[in-house]
Amino acid sequence: MGTYPREVRRVGRRYLERGLAAALSDDPRPTPPQLLDAAQQAAIVAMVCGPPPLGHARWTIVLTAAEAQQRGVIRTVGRETIRRLFVGHALKPWRKKMWCVPKLDQEYLHRMEEVLDVLNQPRDEHAPVVALDERPVQVLGSVRPDRPMAPGQPARSDYEYARCGTANVFCVVEPQAGRHQTHATENRTAGQCAGALKRIALSYPEASTIHLVLDNLNTPQEKSLTATFGAEAGHQLWSRLTVHYTPKHGSWLNPAELEASLWSRQCLGRQRVATLTELRCRTSAWNRWANHTKIKIDWRFSTADARRVFHYQPIATHESKH
Repeated sequence: MGTYPREVRRVGRRYLERGLAAALSDDPRPTPPQLLDAAQQAAIVAMVCGPPPLGHARWTIVLTAAEAQQRGVIRTVGRETIRRLFVGHALKPWRKKMWCVPKLDQEYLHRMEEVLDVLNQPRDEHAPVVALDERPVQVLGSVRPDRPMAPGQPARSDYEYARCGTANVFCVVEPQAGRHQTHATENRTAGQCAGALKRIALSYPEASTIHLVLDNLNTPQEKSLTATFGAEAGHQLWSRLTVHYTPKHGSWLNPAELEASLWSRQCLGRQRVATLTELRCRTSAWNRWANHTKIKIDWRFSTADARRVFHYQPIATHESKH
């Protein structure tokens, strides 16, 4: 059985002293004493939920143990005890989320419900829903050539790089159809934005109107079109768009944010792009692939969900702003 003589003697001794049942089962192991009482646990949790000591970016297990002893919470404590305390109270000081609490006034609620109603309406070829957003890109060049991956060896890239300026990517997607028009530009000036709006307007020649969801930016406006293409042509292009602005601090309502995340992770990743030409080439290739595979965005957050999450009553019916 692969056991040892002392184990046989131990089982036999238990059988002779306490019978068969005791011989076939181990004795219950004593519960280790609790190293931290309730007051000490509460003090350490409150300490970790506050700012870390000066000179430290965040709390760590080693820092927490040292500070607990220095502040007199406990005379001595080990790292494993602190680790179990973190797990038991779901403390994750190494994680941090960026967020902004919106001001839930009538304007925010009106715009939020307007956008949600548009995103959740059935797809209509004559009134497609398109989302637009922009993403700045830092153009970086490698000082030394990268070493490609080989069997048993990962790819290697030199940490040194050369700054080659900046660029911009307009992320354009029709979520329900999986139609992508993401493209790179030199910058995000009014003229470049007018070109992106024109591309959207000309992509749906059969549509009576195009529902365009975008953030509150200063460039995607009618004046950008009229200044770039002239008053008549600019007004004609703008008249084909029914614009739905997300509320302030409500860019999470824009599906183009998801498009930007897809493009950033799948097309760019951690690789460096040295020129605008290369950025445009790679973005065009990713755009063709995304259109070929018809990557859709399954938007499920509705107006009813918003009322449940934000705890507010239904508001008066709103009209889309043109």
